[in-house]
Amino acid sequence: MGGDVQKAVILAAGRGTRMGKITDSIPKPMVAVRGKPILQYIVEGLRTAGINQILIIVGYRKEVIRSHFKDGSEHGVKINYAEQMIQDGTGKVVELAHPFTASDAFLLSYGDILVDPAVYPFLRRLQDAEMLLTVRFSEDVSKGGAVYLNEQGEVTDLQEKQSSVASHWYNAGIYTFRPTIYSYISRLEPSPRGEYELTDAIRAVALDKKKIRALEIRGEWADVRDPQILAALNEDER
Repeated sequence: MGGDVQKAVILAAGRGTRMGKITDSIPKPMVAVRGKPILQYIVEGLRTAGINQILIIVGYRKEVIRSHFKDGSEHGVKINYAEQMIQDGTGKVVELAHPFTASDAFLLSYGDILVDPAVYPFLRRLQDAEMLLTVRFSEDVSKGGAVYLNEQGEVTDLQEKQSSVASHWYNAGIYTFRPTIYSYISRLEPSPRGEYELTDAIRAVALDKKKIRALEIRGEWADVRDPQILAALNEDER
């Protein structure tokens, strides 16, 4: 496949139960950071990078997202929607994007990840890799996805929430996939949590010795997963 990635998929179906009452009436990706929904930052960042074909996968309080973004024209992009009917994890839900992405490579972001928009253009070029995976350096990655890299900066393994971790690379939640990811997703089995995990599919790609390039995010990045992080981000505005 030649050229830059043209399509993006955003996973925005979750309520975000850790947000408590904040998400009683809105889905977590519509929580405001510095006066603007998280999801709007993502859409604007993608547009600035030249990606204007976007699929938003909605679920909880889907009407809030649809009424805000509509067809995307007011935001300079074209937006399609798909609905996740069953909240069964981050894995099988990606299959909903298959009709939209078809045989094209695509960028995928969780709907609660804030990142410096300068990152998105780097995610448009797969070159000779099977996929790209963003990482952050962290002293403690035990509460999230630990990413293991070789000397060439390629992913060799990925482990979720391990108590003992021999890595300082944290999965930053934005990816670029070739359509071959769907064959790995179709073979997913439920995790110990009873959910289908996207990271299990990515791990299977790595264990098949396919080339996964890691892209380090050094600038602004936040996984807006709880009220404490949200409050800290909004405190920065003052």
